[in-house]
Amino acid sequence: MRIGLFVLLGFVLQNSVVAQNTRLNEQNAIGWYGYFGTIKLNQKIGLHTEYQFRRDNVITDWQQSLLRVGVNYQLHPKAQLRLGYAWIETFAYGENFLNALGKDFTEHRTYQMLTLTDKVGIVDFSHRFMLEQRWIGRYSSPSLDKEDDYLFLNRMRYMFRFQVPLKGREIADKTPYMAIYDEVFVGFGKNVNENVFDQNRIGILLGYRFSPKFRIEGGFLNQTLQLGREVNGRNVFQYNNGLIINTVFNFDASKKKK
Repeated sequence: MRIGLFVLLGFVLQNSVVAQNTRLNEQNAIGWYGYFGTIKLNQKIGLHTEYQFRRDNVITDWQQSLLRVGVNYQLHPKAQLRLGYAWIETFAYGENFLNALGKDFTEHRTYQMLTLTDKVGIVDFSHRFMLEQRWIGRYSSPSLDKEDDYLFLNRMRYMFRFQVPLKGREIADKTPYMAIYDEVFVGFGKNVNENVFDQNRIGILLGYRFSPKFRIEGGFLNQTLQLGREVNGRNVFQYNNGLIINTVFNFDASKKKK
């Protein structure tokens, strides 16, 4: 019985090693610089604006440009719903391009998001659930300079984040804090190719809240991404590590002037 278990374990490990050897792995040094802005219109409704300047080689080359807008609805003090649209430009970066032709491509995206928040002691938690409908530009011929078709894909995302103050018991004005998050992306639907597992992101951040209207945070980002296509019959994984800096603004337009 024990011999059989060892043989089975050895078989599993051997196949795991073989599977890993069939992958193409690449590493890129990235830098993501983001603006996030929220405008509160009343107790229930607000507007979300966002732009992310994503760079390869930390800052010298393009990786991606992402613009996202949305409408927030406060379902509960601890639950917020957001519906929105995103426009993304993805560039040819790294050794193995996301686009097989090595061309930049445009993506249009609609999304629905639910964020749940809670607090236990000095720790703030959040769970973010997102569904995305994606229209990704593609080229029917290498000679084309502009996409002439769009592939429809579905994706779901889940992010868990927690943060703690580094001074006092809550993140108030003039308070430094630390945050850690992990987000997993899973593709689904008939058009998903190799990347049912799409990507995973881990961030470790130090932040500072200046006031209710403004905070800034920065730190380390790890992005593990699987391409939706094979290269020479092998799956491709990118391991992108680098810098992330976020500026976060909150404006309250619901307050009446005295």
